Amino acid sequence: MFREMLSERPDGIAIDVRVIPRAGRSGIAGTRDGALLVRLNAAPVDNAANAELIEVIAAALGVPKRAVSLVSGHTSRRKTVVVAGPTAADITARLENA
Repeated sequence: MFREMLSERPDGIAIDVRVIPRAGRSGIAGTRDGALLVRLNAAPVDNAANAELIEVIAAALGVPKRAVSLVSGHTSRRKTVVVAGPTAADITARLENA
């Protein structure tokens, strides 16, 4: 289910993400339109939602925040994050358990 939204890059594994800001709770909420759906409690103001996205992804994958970087979609609901360290198989397994 999660494998199609992952792609390998030289700097790590890229994940296509769709965010829902101002949600009641933050966390992984499945998939939507071929992207990982992430609900964020933060509003998209002063980069708060992007910072919370990095925290949520890092916590779900069990990696430090410094291993997750936002590479595109800084002002959009569709984003791409890159996770350095784990393989695509590791990420898929961790997302299925999240």
